[in-house]
Amino acid sequence: MRFRYASAARSVHRSLLVLLSLAPLAPSAQAEWKVLSTESEPGRSGFEHRHVIVEDNAAGQRVAVDVAVFSAKSTALRVIDNPDGQSLGAVMKRENCLCGVNGGYFDTEFKPLGLRVADSTTFSPLRRARLITGILLQSERGIDVVRVSEFSRAKKIIAAVQSGPFLVEGNKRIRGLNDAQLARRTFAGIATNDRAFLGVCSDVSLAQLANIIATAPIATDSKIRRAMNLDGGSSSAFWFARENGSAFSISGRKPVRDFVGVVPK
Repeated sequence: MRFRYASAARSVHRSLLVLLSLAPLAPSAQAEWKVLSTESEPGRSGFEHRHVIVEDNAAGQRVAVDVAVFSAKSTALRVIDNPDGQSLGAVMKRENCLCGVNGGYFDTEFKPLGLRVADSTTFSPLRRARLITGILLQSERGIDVVRVSEFSRAKKIIAAVQSGPFLVEGNKRIRGLNDAQLARRTFAGIATNDRAFLGVCSDVSLAQLANIIATAPIATDSKIRRAMNLDGGSSSAFWFARENGSAFSISGRKPVRDFVGVVPK
């Protein structure tokens, strides 16, 4: 999704601009989200797809969340460059991934914003910016979510995508997130008990998404260690390979520069 971002008078991604104008935390961000229904289906190699409907009863708002859940240690994260603007489904099938989502932000020239590492090769450098403070990565230790301030080039990084903002840390939502702008969202996270997840959510604010992930058991029944936002809005896309060989897919509305996929080790 190509929009504008105010940095050194250059236009970049609009969804990043939205993130830069933080609104005070509104009472709706503190609402209690309850799970109304959960549908689960198996994928290959222990992957699971969950379709969850949650509701903020006080506001009368219902939200659909689709999440792929998998092992953080016995799977491998792949960041796949997409300079030709192909669809998520086509790329996931070509690369034999078992699940995937769109990646991070990109500018109006279709260049990635922030760190990108694919197959141990960096094709976009680390960037210091106000809200792209998280990195979803694959190292020799497995899949993880780290803050930019914690990132070390001393470790062998196999795959990485920088995005943000952080949504959850230590099973608690991050405070001060924007609660004014509603949009479809894509996210990634790490939970206890060797669980990792990629997901997409129907229209919510960043503050609402953080609260949903932290309080409603949408991804796993264990505690969420960390979760971060990926590119959203019309960039949001989700793909999951079912056990029977078919696929569940939520298509993005516009081409994106890169994808995050997961394969078994």
